[in-house]
Formats: sequence, C-alpha cells, structure tokens
Amino acid sequence: MSGLIRTHTRFQLLETSRTPIAIIGSAIWPAASMLAFVVPYAGDDPHFANATTASMLTFAVMSTNLFQYGVGVADDRVQPWDPYVRTLAAGALPRFAGRLLAGLALMAVALLPVVLISAFLTAASLSPARFLLAALAITFIAVPFILMGLAIGYSMPPKAAVVVAQVLFLPLAFGGGLMSAPGWAPGFVETVGPYLPTGGAVRLMWAAVGEAPIRPVSVVSLITWTAALAGVAWWAYRRDEGRRFS
Repeated sequence: MSGLIRTHTRFQLLETSRTPIAIIGSAIWPAASMLAFVVPYAGDDPHFANATTASMLTFAVMSTNLFQYGVGVADDRVQPWDPYVRTLAAGALPRFAGRLLAGLALMAVALLPVVLISAFLTAASLSPARFLLAALAITFIAVPFILMGLAIGYSMPPKAAVVVAQVLFLPLAFGGGLMSAPGWAPGFVETVGPYLPTGGAVRLMWAAVGEAPIRPVSVVSLITWTAALAGVAWWAYRRDEGRRFS
C-alpha cells in the first residue's frame, strides 16, 4: 500500500510540475498579500508581526487547498485518465492519500515565501518550540480546507468549481478575520468569526504563535467543520462514483 501511495504522490507532483505557473501562482498570491498587508503595517512590533503572519499563513492554507483540490479535482474528473485509474483494483485510498501528500507539498511551497518575508522584512520572532507548534497547527488547520476543496471538486464540473471557490474565498477570509490581528477586526467579524472554519483556524494559529489564548469555541467549531466537510466530501465522491461507474 505504501508503494502505491508513493506512486500516486509522485504522479500528482509530476503532473503539477508540468504546469509551473500552477506552482508559482500558489506561492505568489500569499506572498503578495504579505507584502501588501503585513510588511507596511507590522513595523517593529514583534507581537503584531507574529499575529499578522499567522493570519497570512492561514490565508495561504485556505487559498492553496481550496483551489488546489476544488478546481484541480474537478478538472481531473473530466480527463480520460481519471476514469481509468478509478477502475484499477487498488481502490480509492492510495489516490486520496497521494493527492493529500502532493497537496501538502505544494502547500509548503506556498507557505515558504510568507515565512521568509516575515523573517527578513518584519520583526516577527518565534522560539523553536513555538515554530514547531505553529507547523503542527498548520497541518491540522489544512484538513478542513482540503475536505472543502474535495467536496467542491467531486460535486461540480470545472467551470462551476472555479466560480464556487472564488465566491467562497473572500467571504471566508474576511469573515474569519484573516485580514487582521486579534481584536482588530470589525465587531461583527469578531462575533461570527469563531464559528467559521477560517475563524477557528486563524485563532488556533494565533494561539500557536503565542499571541492569543486558545478559545474552546474556535476549537470545537473547527472540529465540527472538519467532521461536516468530511461527510460532504465522502458523499460527493460516492455520488460521482455512482453516476459515472454504476
């Protein structure tokens, strides 16, 4: 099984690398947002820089996974190769695991410029323990957005998936408070933010970098969204399988 997972992961990475703009594009948008919204305002305040960097990292996690899986999976489904692979005896697990690992690798590429900009152009500073905790938090918060992307990709054709991903993108980012630091968002964002997947994710990141306490409501919200999106993604996959292969 591990060999099949490695094969599918390598295939996904090779396929993506054949379109370099897909990799470059996933890294440019978070980096540009960092340069536009964090560097000019973070100044020499390490706490503000830490918090806003955590916000931009969450922003990058959401955008990368939403489009990587939402649009990518929808596009794969209309290619002749996808129906063939789904008829093989290996089953769905190696394909899902391979897509997940490849997506995490591409997400790391998108996050790297944000980390470098924060390290060299702001006063952000983390201890090794906090850095490791933030890395673990990133892995955790990526899960609901991966599932959201899979739900979109397996339930919609490519043109619809692009529109839905774009429509969800900005409201989730703004409503969750990704455009600000703790306590800086408008009042209604502070009210509804913890109940959105983006709000739960960014508040966990703020806690990981030591700039806000852990809020139980955000953690519960994030876990609830993860479970719900897992159900929707599984339903979309089985629905697509029943329509195309029954």
